[in-house]
Amino acid sequence: ILSNIINSQIAIHTEYGGVVPEIASRKHIENINPVIRMALDEAGVTLDDIDAIGVTYGPGLVGALLVGVAEAKAIAFAKNKPLVGVHHIEGHISANYVENKELEPPFVALVVSGGHTHLVKVNDYGEYEIVGRTRDDAAGEAFDKVARAIGLGYPGGPKIDKLAKEGNPHAIEFPRAKIEGCEYDFSFSGVKSAVLNYLNGCEMKGIEVNRADVAASFQQAVVDVLVGKAVSAAGKLGEKRIAVAGGVASNSALRAAMKQACDEAGIALCYPSPIFCTDNAAMIASQGYYEYMAGTRHDLDLNAIPNLK
Repeated sequence: ILSNIINSQIAIHTEYGGVVPEIASRKHIENINPVIRMALDEAGVTLDDIDAIGVTYGPGLVGALLVGVAEAKAIAFAKNKPLVGVHHIEGHISANYVENKELEPPFVALVVSGGHTHLVKVNDYGEYEIVGRTRDDAAGEAFDKVARAIGLGYPGGPKIDKLAKEGNPHAIEFPRAKIEGCEYDFSFSGVKSAVLNYLNGCEMKGIEVNRADVAASFQQAVVDVLVGKAVSAAGKLGEKRIAVAGGVASNSALRAAMKQACDEAGIALCYPSPIFCTDNAAMIASQGYYEYMAGTRHDLDLNAIPNLK
């Protein structure tokens, strides 16, 4: 990586308690050229030195995706460079290649983000097989909703992670969902609802809520499910490596529990540094590299696909 410039919009969206798509799109338009200029300056290169242009084209918020795709197509056209469209979630998985030089397929990837919770068997670079997925809320989405319910605000994940360190993870027994006939699928709407019901019950009875205990107990319920299913799937598939990816991969409780479970099961574990867990350009460049080497090229009719499968 020669440069990895990140312009975060968290401060703006915090005022509204979550991401506002219209604001996100406008800020993308304002920031994209300065970010690219900074990236080129820090890397000490010009657009003429670049081999190919990689860009996320889905899934995600359509307005934000459109800004990136339009910019990438403009550069590719102006400089006559190959254009490589990248799947956002594949980018999260490929963030693991950046620092873990020994990692190569096949392995099992646990993708945990605000919009996705997937167990994926990575058969080869760019070859993925979904083993399990969430049936409702993604883990990150549940973190955000619970954080809002206990008055922590946005972004929920890091705030629950911090508060949970002060609480007892076994203080409240929240449910761990199992789905009949689909042992590796996830469901987090139940645990989210259980937290909301607990809070409502306390309010009705006039019981003071220990927010740290709620945060810790909720986090423990989610982590138990994520770790249990990932390690079980790796064992069943005969894989000796697990990679964790996505924004929730930076959660300290998830990392600690996954490390302990993998050590006990004799499974190698890797995950990116926190800076590469949340959305960043380096992960898209990493996946874009493997796509480019495999001969993937997109024409200038490439479009944003917000619900890309």
